[in-house]
Amino acid sequence: MPLVFLPPVAVALTQAEPIERAAGEVVGGLYEAACIAMVVAGLAIRAVTVGFVARNTSGRKTRQVADSLNTTAMYSLTRNPLYLGNAITYLGVALFAQNLLVGLAFALFLVVYYERIIMAEEAYLLDRFGDAYAAWARGTPAFFPRLSGWRRPALPFSLKAVLRREHHGWLAAMLALAFVEIGGDAFGHEQQAWVEPAWMAAIAAVAAIYLTIHALKRWTSLLKVTDR
Repeated sequence: MPLVFLPPVAVALTQAEPIERAAGEVVGGLYEAACIAMVVAGLAIRAVTVGFVARNTSGRKTRQVADSLNTTAMYSLTRNPLYLGNAITYLGVALFAQNLLVGLAFALFLVVYYERIIMAEEAYLLDRFGDAYAAWARGTPAFFPRLSGWRRPALPFSLKAVLRREHHGWLAAMLALAFVEIGGDAFGHEQQAWVEPAWMAAIAAVAAIYLTIHALKRWTSLLKVTDR
């Protein structure tokens, strides 16, 4: 995941904040807020997916070794919610560099990349689950989710599963946004060498949360996920 964020970081270091320079700080700030909202939305989609998957099926996260076909929760709205969450997060970071060409290039890359993966995985799932998969696929969009038809899972949402599995992505996304912002400030029209306190606080908070979760996962059983 972190390597995917290198292009927008590199752009921020070479062509800083073009939208803010052209349209002003207010427009630039609103644009950046929208990009951050995209990143949060993508991470939230992943969190909801993982939180239900870990409790209701043993193999859906790595679908090539799936033991059962999960068609509830996020999988009742789209067949590929994890990829959807990834794509929104990646695109949010790419657009945060304020270069629309980079955002477009990222979007095209994601279309080609995920199309290949989804086609291969769905061929496997069709072979493994047959008519059950075909029936589910006919009524469920492959990528962009429908807005109705939520099917309630048998077991409740597991916050432990989300904390255990998703903290790496949260840290990577936060650092990517921070480095894009820092690069924009350092090489933009203001060329400030110092980091804004809000970003320093955000980095420190996410890093502290990450280290805490990592320690709990490694040294305790508090984040162990059960089937109840």
